[in-house]
Amino acid sequence: MLDPDLSGLTQMNHIDDIHNSDIYKSNIHDRDTHNDIHRLPIPPQSVLTTRQLTLSYDQTIVIKALDLAIPVGQITALVGSNGCGKSTLLRGLARLLKPVQGAVYLDSRSIFQLSTKQVAKQLGILPQSPTAPEGLTVRELVAQGRYPHQTWLQQWSAEDARQLEQALMITHMLELAHRPLDTLSGGQRQRAWIAMTLAQNTPIVLLDEPTTFLDLAHQIEILDLLYDLNREGRTIVMVLHDLNQACRYADHLIAIKQGQVYAQGRPSQIMTETLVEAVFSIKSRIVTDPLTQTPMCIPVSRKSRVSP
Repeated sequence: MLDPDLSGLTQMNHIDDIHNSDIYKSNIHDRDTHNDIHRLPIPPQSVLTTRQLTLSYDQTIVIKALDLAIPVGQITALVGSNGCGKSTLLRGLARLLKPVQGAVYLDSRSIFQLSTKQVAKQLGILPQSPTAPEGLTVRELVAQGRYPHQTWLQQWSAEDARQLEQALMITHMLELAHRPLDTLSGGQRQRAWIAMTLAQNTPIVLLDEPTTFLDLAHQIEILDLLYDLNREGRTIVMVLHDLNQACRYADHLIAIKQGQVYAQGRPSQIMTETLVEAVFSIKSRIVTDPLTQTPMCIPVSRKSRVSP
């Protein structure tokens, strides 16, 4: 079983011998049970905000006095240059990093005043490049997402089984549920980790660079999946490096520069050549994506040639 700390739900740092856990002695391995599954309700939306949030690493301030409100029920993308504080902010929002000053609020309550299980029932996080023990199957991994909902008296319930099967179904992982993670492709592994996060059944999902190390086809596969999950009612917050993907998929864009919000709003409102130069120190041309009508950034390099 995973460590009750929220970070343990995703980073898999402290796992006992889950292969022998009682949760796998039930009949949830029946591969045909998904035929009778209906989409289960998502918990009511939660509001995630910060007030004068300051975060640091090794006494170096990374995020400075940040006031922020994550739009409920939308996809928010955090963008900015390397080292600007995107991942640090995400960790702060998830209660994985304690503020130097200020606070993160979940439904108007300081997130550090809530118990770990209270937070884990409202907020799921998928960090960069998570790892799992060798030989762990997809089904065993996804089952760990149900930890916040279990008690000493009831380690596994019919509701847990339904949420597990639904998470596998939504992410198209049912046919791969018996496979060890280390036998899957990069895109399949990422879908398995997202399925684990979905099994928590939280209204807010945070993801740190979910497309890192994936080829283009798998990147689009993951982003399409997150788009679908958002349209079902979840609030999605993710760190992205690709500006064009951020503009295409996000409802709300937050551009971070040196630990502070440089601009935020709809991509069509804030994605300008001025912003790209200020945040990324590169000149660009902003045109309209012919498929989605969203902003598309074309960087200007020394090899660029302007047509007459």
